[in-house]
Amino acid sequence: MAGPRKYLLPEERIPERWYNIQAHMPNPALPPLHPATREPIGPEALEPLFPQALIEQEVTREEWVEIPEAVREIYKLWRPTPLYRARNLEKALDTPAKIFYKYEGVSPAGSHKPNTAVPQAYYNAQAGVKRITTETGAGQWGSALALACKMMGLGCEVYMVRISFDQKPYRKLMMQTWGAEVIPSPSNRTAAGRQILAADPDSPGSLGIAISEAVERAAADEATKYSLGSVLNHVLLHQTVIGQEAVEQMEMAGERPDVVIAPFGGGSNFAGLAFPFLRQNLTQGTDIRCLAMEPASCPKLTRGEFRYDFGDTIGMTPLLPMYTLGHNFVPAKIHAGGLRYHGAGVLVSQLLKDKLIDAEAVDQLETFQAGVLFAQTEGIIPAPEANHAVAGAVKQARQAREEGRARTILFNLCGHGHFDMAAYEAYFGGRLERHELTEAEIARSLAGLDAPKV
Repeated sequence: MAGPRKYLLPEERIPERWYNIQAHMPNPALPPLHPATREPIGPEALEPLFPQALIEQEVTREEWVEIPEAVREIYKLWRPTPLYRARNLEKALDTPAKIFYKYEGVSPAGSHKPNTAVPQAYYNAQAGVKRITTETGAGQWGSALALACKMMGLGCEVYMVRISFDQKPYRKLMMQTWGAEVIPSPSNRTAAGRQILAADPDSPGSLGIAISEAVERAAADEATKYSLGSVLNHVLLHQTVIGQEAVEQMEMAGERPDVVIAPFGGGSNFAGLAFPFLRQNLTQGTDIRCLAMEPASCPKLTRGEFRYDFGDTIGMTPLLPMYTLGHNFVPAKIHAGGLRYHGAGVLVSQLLKDKLIDAEAVDQLETFQAGVLFAQTEGIIPAPEANHAVAGAVKQARQAREEGRARTILFNLCGHGHFDMAAYEAYFGGRLERHELTEAEIARSLAGLDAPKV
């Protein structure tokens, strides 16, 4: 008789602490550099943008960071999230592999993003901040922060990448429902936006451009702070509630994953699931493969260069040591808007450089093929970003079949696709194209960088 498909933890098992991978990294990440002097900077350089509590979390190397009880109370709206075994998908693939997925689409915003939006809004409110600015690609992050700001009584100003603003009107409406102001980026509201529009009036935008606009707005007002939905250390930290729950749930299932898979944009999705399992590798000697799946049209981990680069397009942020395609890179208009970012988080970049994690790139057509198969077998329609992890799991399961050996696969189904049906319409209508960057395009994008190489 088949075992259970769903593994649930009781409410009291919501993690009480976030896990900090910096405590166990064999090689600490390199320091950020001042954008003008190119000298290493300290935490004080972040004070115009972030409250002190988040700055402390950004730089700490303590293994555990306590989760405030007020944050855990809000987490109870959707956490712990379920872990499922994808038995129908296994059958469709005729694979000896066991496939599990952690489902983060049960949050009010429909993705994993509230895991960090809530604590970020909490710490800003505690510091007396009145408004938060941010950027968003596909809208998952913007909607999560809009929700969190409303809960904490804060204003929220969201710069949404223009192509996603046009492609995903219902994400915009979600943010507006929760009280946020949503501005298509690049915009005429900021000097950064006007500069981009002067050079390209039809710019589709990018996360780097939207970051420039949000940072500019925050830096100009003492009552306003900036919030980022990925990339930064404290953001990755908050997401580890996913992996901590998954570790316990896999134990409930009597399994240990051979490979842990998550989509990759800036790093929070991947880190949230993978870092607690990577902790087992680093402290207990296990050999769990941690695999980041990124789009072939934005392949910073698999084809980018490890060097210092800006986190935004204009060059307002500190220089970060990262795998990057160059801060001026404008990705193709793929529907996985949340993964269209030119660089990778510092911690993930260092871990990849040290060969402690792996990365693969996948074309958007392959991701939608996998997502449709998943929807037809497991019932949940994944977000375009989540389809990258589904595609990675399908590939691993097929390899297990070809090799004739079992393996246990765990992936992060980071959100549902209910507000992304236009992307599926384009897929079924044959309007999605295969897209892969050429070496010449990557070289051209990197050629303009003048920051120090690592």
